Amino acid sequence: MPPRKKKPTEQEELFSASTPKEIQAILWKAADKLRGSMDAAQYKEFVLGLIFLKYVSDAFEERRNELAKELAEDGISEDQIGDFLEDRDEYTGAHVFWVPETARWSWIAANAKSQGVGELLDGAMDAVMRENAALTGVLPKIFNRDNVDQKRLAELVGLISDARFGGTEDKPAQDVLGEVYEYFLGNFARAEGKRGGEFYTPQSVVRLIVEILEPYSGRVYDPACGSGGMFVQASKFIQAHRGRGHKTDIAVYGQELNERTWRLAKMNLAIHGIDGNLAARWGDTFADDKHPDLKADFVMANPPFNIKDWARDESDARWKYGVPPRNNANYAWLQHMLSKLGERGTAGIVLANGSMSSQSSGEGEIRQAMVEADLVACMVALPPQLFRTTQIPACLWFLAKDKSPQGAKGLADRRGEVLFIDAREMGEMVDRTERILTEADLTKIANVYHAWRGTESAKAEGLTYEDVPGFCFSAGLATVREHGYVLTPGRYVGAVEAEEEDAEAVAARVTALTRELLGLFDESVEREKAVRKALEDLSGGLG
Repeated sequence: MPPRKKKPTEQEELFSASTPKEIQAILWKAADKLRGSMDAAQYKEFVLGLIFLKYVSDAFEERRNELAKELAEDGISEDQIGDFLEDRDEYTGAHVFWVPETARWSWIAANAKSQGVGELLDGAMDAVMRENAALTGVLPKIFNRDNVDQKRLAELVGLISDARFGGTEDKPAQDVLGEVYEYFLGNFARAEGKRGGEFYTPQSVVRLIVEILEPYSGRVYDPACGSGGMFVQASKFIQAHRGRGHKTDIAVYGQELNERTWRLAKMNLAIHGIDGNLAARWGDTFADDKHPDLKADFVMANPPFNIKDWARDESDARWKYGVPPRNNANYAWLQHMLSKLGERGTAGIVLANGSMSSQSSGEGEIRQAMVEADLVACMVALPPQLFRTTQIPACLWFLAKDKSPQGAKGLADRRGEVLFIDAREMGEMVDRTERILTEADLTKIANVYHAWRGTESAKAEGLTYEDVPGFCFSAGLATVREHGYVLTPGRYVGAVEAEEEDAEAVAARVTALTRELLGLFDESVEREKAVRKALEDLSGGLG
């Protein structure tokens, strides 16, 4: 009998990993062994905090090496170089967090076995926050606790140290670590089920909103920002379309209700190099608006669906189109976001399908007022199973304060029109329970919108808009009135045009189906005869 192959250690698996995805999977498996008695929210903060500390330390070391090289090239002596390398302004001036020596990953990894690793990590988090005002109160100090397996924690620190996060020209280290952070966020959302929707929106849904809005420059706002995914995708969109060296001309503003999620968002933005204003602390958007005077160019959000218990004030100035019902905040979210839009601002919002047709508690009247004010630009019906965290069918609302050609922009004049897109049949299943929108799906939907609106990207691609039965339709306000202001795309796009078939092909299909049915009939008759004979034989035997 041949000897059984020895199972490779995590370190051996890690060293043999050749792609970021393999590294991510190995780290996730190792981190999952630390779950212990921690609750899911604490565990999430715990692991993502480690990745963040690795990121700030790597960024610091990278800047340190660059600085040493620059100084040497300038002929600075080694003694003087040492002084410059400990000048914090040389780091903060390059938008790099200052990391004290005892918080640097190399120090922690070197001392993890001789000293308590949990104590070292808590001290490192504290030191980084103390030295960087933007991170005050953000990083977790939960590593030196009784419910944390210190042996496994030391092993995880070693694995993260060994992981090849070093970047290449087309994939900088920052991007690799950012992808690890996003991968872990997605896995935590799946693990937490419904609660995961509080901090994570499926990437393909976020990308669709960003591809349609095209936030190249201006103020971007998310009033329910979760872990900051909308901002990360906006930044990636600019890099993808304008090039990595292009300056990101967006100013980010966000708010989050949950304290732990707010911390995750602050870390997520920092790890992606985004300087965002998420306010000094978390807070309820309705009861405590952290950006009261903001007028945004773009609003992108996935607020929690159908909130029944929310901070409702009937006299709130935001309710310009009607007071939202006490038992559902969907139209509170819509009106809050409208109140934040600048004169030519646009918004993309994920909401439950019911928001498109509900007539209860005055919602139908609010929707009518919004349509008559010509604020609804586009409605997209999404396919099922995009959201692991909820089975509620979802849609996208795209709002616009100005649907005119807007002067020099030369857009199509879409005043008095609403574009309806039915994407319910799109997407592909990645496993039994989760669907994603593919690159082709994202391009198809975004292209239809841009062709309809006549954007620069549509002109560059030579796109022109036309209605496609079963997929998209541009409806005038009169048509929307005829439908009672119900905004469900299926009501407007009609049925898919059937392709004409050759008469002979149709006849052949009919013949084949007829034969199949006759065959099934003959088979059932024979089976019935056999059953009857068996029953007769059985009766004779009993008699």
